[in-house]
Amino acid sequence: MEPLHPSGKISFASDNYSGAHSEVLAALAAANGGHVGAYGNDPYTERLQEVIKKHFGEQAHAWPVWNGTGANVLALQSVLPRWGAVICAETAHVNVDESTAPQAVGGFKLWVIPTEDGKLTPELISREAHGYGFEHRAQPLVVSITQSTELGTLYTVDEIRAISRYCRENNIILHMDGARLANAAAALDVTLREITTDVGVDILSFGGTKNGLLFGECVVVLNSEKVSDGMKYLRKMNLQLASKMRFLSVQFIALLEGDLWLRSARQANAMATRLAQGLENMKSVSLMYPPQANGVFVRLPAGVAEKVREHTSFYDWDTEGTVRLMCSFDTREQDVDALLQAIRKEVENYAG
Repeated sequence: MEPLHPSGKISFASDNYSGAHSEVLAALAAANGGHVGAYGNDPYTERLQEVIKKHFGEQAHAWPVWNGTGANVLALQSVLPRWGAVICAETAHVNVDESTAPQAVGGFKLWVIPTEDGKLTPELISREAHGYGFEHRAQPLVVSITQSTELGTLYTVDEIRAISRYCRENNIILHMDGARLANAAAALDVTLREITTDVGVDILSFGGTKNGLLFGECVVVLNSEKVSDGMKYLRKMNLQLASKMRFLSVQFIALLEGDLWLRSARQANAMATRLAQGLENMKSVSLMYPPQANGVFVRLPAGVAEKVREHTSFYDWDTEGTVRLMCSFDTREQDVDALLQAIRKEVENYAG
């Protein structure tokens, strides 16, 4: 069929808007044809376990799932009893953008904490880590952090280690929402293991779709002692078990077996840096958070955003004029420069 959209069109709305990387599509084609076992009983899912172990350690085990909401809910559900609750930032995706899935599907409560930069600290966590043994309060047994955060900021290795230490001392399990983990590792110039396994993360929701996959995310168990042995049953119950799982698994193999994950993340991050630098000294424009990964949050003068949307799409972040501009693995310099030109033109019109 003929394409229904301009194939060269680039958006700054979300890294979910991008297509699939050509190397991922090639891997899908290579895995196609012939018959293999279903529901993960295939050579690609078996190979994926080897690849995951190389990045996260011999104890790691991957559970491919369909989407990010499913990954987060499944991961958290697998480490919680029915009376458990999750401590997270108020801006966390699991709180803001998962509808009622945590409550309706996961069956757990969220204790949310306001933050200035989207990041939790041991001191902030302690505000909700109480009431243990009190039957009237959902028990805060898990902390969930997002890397990179929903505000585009990053946890350093030391910051995650401090949170992990607090969690261990208080018998709390540490979950990481790593929808953009690749971008964080690329920005911090560390391995995936150095900001997960090595600093005490127990279970990880590892993102693929935002970094060039066609579909699919992955729950990675890093500490099996903290995770229910019923994971395989929960995945089925949560509608996250793929019958033709080879097509989920082979994409992660393509992403992780070489350096595709890193190349793609570095490109997205570099374009966000270019965008932020272009906005930084623009009159009447303010960067709201330090642009540390592939997201730029900027406050524009009234009316500017609507005019710029005639050229490309992006999301409003609040009601005060802040917008979110996301860069992807396929964002090019000319795309960034065209956006900057459009913003500059409308800002000058506003000033005039």
